[in-house]
Amino acid sequence: MKPDDELCLCFHVTRRKVENFLRVERPAAPSQLAECYGAGTGCGWCRPLLRKLFEASRQQHEADLPDAAAHAAGRGAHIASGAGAPPAGNDQ
Repeated sequence: MKPDDELCLCFHVTRRKVENFLRVERPAAPSQLAECYGAGTGCGWCRPLLRKLFEASRQQHEADLPDAAAHAAGRGAHIASGAGAPPAGNDQ
């Protein structure tokens, strides 16, 4: 996943925004990443990736994330299975 690819597809939060939030705000827990433009508070698909970025920032290494196309395709399956629902008006 490239820096300007959307990590949170519900709220259009890019990887770059999350990494900058981690660097500047230094959250104590992955759940605090919700303060970064609502990341992770929609369908829930991006939460595992948010945790990966959080752990990577703590260990000061690069997170292993899927490419943007695979991430978006996985979200579609996640929503279709009923495991999560995007916010109203954002069912991409």
